[in-house]
Amino acid sequence: MRQVKPKKFLGQHFLKDLKIAQDIADTVDILPQLPVLEVGPGMGVLTQFLVKKERELKVVEVDFESVAYLRQEYPELEDHIIEDDFLKMHLDRVFNGKPFIITGNYPYNISSQIFFKVLENKDLIPCCTGMIQKEVAERMAAGPGSKTYGILSVLMQAWYKIEYLFTVSEHVFNPPPKVKSAVIRMTRNETVDLGCNEKLFKQVVKTTFNQRRKTLRNSIKPILGKDSLLTQEEIFNKRPEQLSVQQFIELTNKVEKELATFNVQLPTEER
Repeated sequence: MRQVKPKKFLGQHFLKDLKIAQDIADTVDILPQLPVLEVGPGMGVLTQFLVKKERELKVVEVDFESVAYLRQEYPELEDHIIEDDFLKMHLDRVFNGKPFIITGNYPYNISSQIFFKVLENKDLIPCCTGMIQKEVAERMAAGPGSKTYGILSVLMQAWYKIEYLFTVSEHVFNPPPKVKSAVIRMTRNETVDLGCNEKLFKQVVKTTFNQRRKTLRNSIKPILGKDSLLTQEEIFNKRPEQLSVQQFIELTNKVEKELATFNVQLPTEER
């Protein structure tokens, strides 16, 4: 069968280096008892190593041409190929409600959306691995005080341990992307409950980082208003990139208490 042509509108960059594909496949071995869902298998360069692991495997692919290729080249996966858009799937139906690992060489144009989808299903996905744009990987793994520390860092690290595993050159893809790539592994941490209103937590993180160069005293105004006495506390002298996840949780609780004092409707807490 002829090769699948990479499609720009799908953000497809097919990996050619088999050693790197093997290394990515091995990242799922951290939880060998769980089934695996591969997102965006393309022509199966990663799939060929995952099928050898003799564990339950499903792949989800939105590109009809890639689906046809996979069905011919991997007949053993015939009943395990899901032709769908990962971002629109009900993940609790993939393995009948069982937890599973996600991996893949993710399309760069939707990588952040993929991780937010994982976050929405954090109780179902104890581990997520794969290859993404290097810049996004650095943001996810960054700690407080770093220039790359931001919204994605805080929201993901609240629930997952993020490991930046290794960097991948742009020259091992067809077509080569304009940026370097990186392989990461996210493993659920021990957090069961943040200890704050989760929707308000997200709102505080996103609002303050949207004006990251300003102190919290100024960047929090869209939530607290300009005359709040709460902002006189010392923590509001800091900029958002200086706060740890735990400090954002504490800040969220302060904000919630302040809003409740003035009978402001709070976001409904996510569970």
